[in-house]
Amino acid sequence: MNTHTATGAALLVVDAQRSFLQRESWSASSDPEVASRIGRLVDHFRGRGDRVVWVLHTEPGTGTVFDPERGLVEPMPGLAPASGETLLTKTAHSAFTGTDLEDLLTAWGVRELTVCGVRTEQCCETTTRMGSELGFTMTFAVDATATEPIAAPGSAPGRSLREVLDDPATLLPHDIVTRTVYALADRFARVRAVEEILADGLG
Repeated sequence: MNTHTATGAALLVVDAQRSFLQRESWSASSDPEVASRIGRLVDHFRGRGDRVVWVLHTEPGTGTVFDPERGLVEPMPGLAPASGETLLTKTAHSAFTGTDLEDLLTAWGVRELTVCGVRTEQCCETTTRMGSELGFTMTFAVDATATEPIAAPGSAPGRSLREVLDDPATLLPHDIVTRTVYALADRFARVRAVEEILADGLG
């Protein structure tokens, strides 16, 4: 159990949950094994005595993979909160919206946040932007995030993954990650790779 925040820093693990593993599109994600990189960050922050905060996305009553009734709203295999670590659930893109995350971080004296998880451009990026707006110093662990192909606006629903990937208008994961780096870097966050964070002791 973390009882001391050594550097006023915390790691936010956003939506790294089993829900995504059930989707056909996850096989085409930027990193299907992203949990291993997230796990390295978790170990790093725990080893420093810093906070690790887990956030899971829920869509109650929808019957989707994000509906808690389906039993999939839990961390990906290999990831789990340690005793005493905070786990929050959210229904919006930002981990700050509709939760007491900001109040908790303030009470703990945390001012530096590192974000990892799923999806790169959606909940991870949105949380990072909002954290910056709230005055936190943000680090975006880009290769400890993952995302999936995005079909073009107005695309017909229900297409197979192959049809989505064959559509030249589809935005592919590499391009999505690149766009997020350009959007966040030096404006909302420091964008760093896991190895940089571990080597420099960033958080």
